[in-house]
Amino acid sequence: MVAPRKKLLQSLNKNLLHQPDRTGTRVSASKQKICVIGLGYIGLPTASLLGTKGYSVHGVDVSAKVVETINRGGIHIVEPDLDILVKSAVQSGNLTAALAPVEADIFIIAVPTPFMEGKKPDLTYVDKATRSICAFVKPGNLVILESTSPVGTTDEVVAKILREHGHAVGTDVFVAHCPERVLPGRILIELVENDRVVGGINEASTQKAVEFYQDFVRGEVLATTAKTAEMVKLTENSFRDVNIAFANEISMIAEDEGINTWEVIALANRHPRVNILQPGPGVGGHCIAVDPWFIVHRSPEYARLIRTAREVNDYKTEWVVERVRKKAAKFKNPVIGCLGLAFKADVDDLRESPAMDIVRHLQSENIGQLLICEPNLKSHSELELSSLQTVIEDADIILLLVDHKPFKKITALDLKEKIVIDTRGIIR
Repeated sequence: MVAPRKKLLQSLNKNLLHQPDRTGTRVSASKQKICVIGLGYIGLPTASLLGTKGYSVHGVDVSAKVVETINRGGIHIVEPDLDILVKSAVQSGNLTAALAPVEADIFIIAVPTPFMEGKKPDLTYVDKATRSICAFVKPGNLVILESTSPVGTTDEVVAKILREHGHAVGTDVFVAHCPERVLPGRILIELVENDRVVGGINEASTQKAVEFYQDFVRGEVLATTAKTAEMVKLTENSFRDVNIAFANEISMIAEDEGINTWEVIALANRHPRVNILQPGPGVGGHCIAVDPWFIVHRSPEYARLIRTAREVNDYKTEWVVERVRKKAAKFKNPVIGCLGLAFKADVDDLRESPAMDIVRHLQSENIGQLLICEPNLKSHSELELSSLQTVIEDADIILLLVDHKPFKKITALDLKEKIVIDTRGIIR
């Protein structure tokens, strides 16, 4: 039996020589030039994937260290098999990284879209990325915004800036939005397999973008308008956030009543039309914890449920801290073992992580000595990390924040003399 990573390498070698069209016919690999702005969790997998599909890809990042790492075939983020993909694309000569853009046929903007104080969208990165390519865009080019953005961003920011720099947007230069729809830990699979929603600022832009994605996406490429595509992505993540908020709210009510949350949800889900999600210490990541605020900011008078869900999920971290505070009060000098810092299981991504928020709260209040284990990080710039064995042996209170695979092996017997606060319900 061929190992999965070896099979991937074999597949990559074939892709670099030949590229199948959507009918299965073998055609020569495309040598269109693609410039990807932003080489983070979405930009780097996208750039390396396109490089192995035969495109000539020029990746751009503001970090010289990131650029250097990629150009030697390395990676700066954790994602299954991304190391193979990047190394293959770089060694083939189809992927290079730099600090500045170049002329290309297609420009993909994949930069962060965080929020500012007051939960207002921060489109600074999109603005700067667009301005950085204006001097390199030429007639016939396609500019794609993949960053998850508030409704109107593609036209009101990207297309507007291009127009201000003299480009005939919609006739000579085409602009579209295609939001990423991938799950960390499965990015390389889902970039290809998932359906994609593509919307241009006009029909010509939509068609040009659809043709590009159809070249490498196996899922269906669904055509719409830019504003609809923007709203679709925000709707998807808001839907998830609202449903998680329901589970988190139930968990707090059950705890207050002295009822086992996990049993309640498991039994309720035996109803044929009920499917409650699993609660946690809050909601994190660059999408679900951020995107609903884009809707709230744009339509505050209507987005009442979406706002409330965000507030419930944000409050859950405070609720967890209060539980720790009460348990720690039983000790003179408590040692608190915090298991996990990432925003979800089996990744190294700390963006908007509720686990990080909780650890920082505990640290700032000086509730006790903290021992922290995050198996997906070698080190942290601010926090000292410990091994799982050390945390279990030395802690008085075990606070399980992320359901990483190593933590799922822990049993109640391992923690028989500890106070356990399990926000993920994995310790039986």
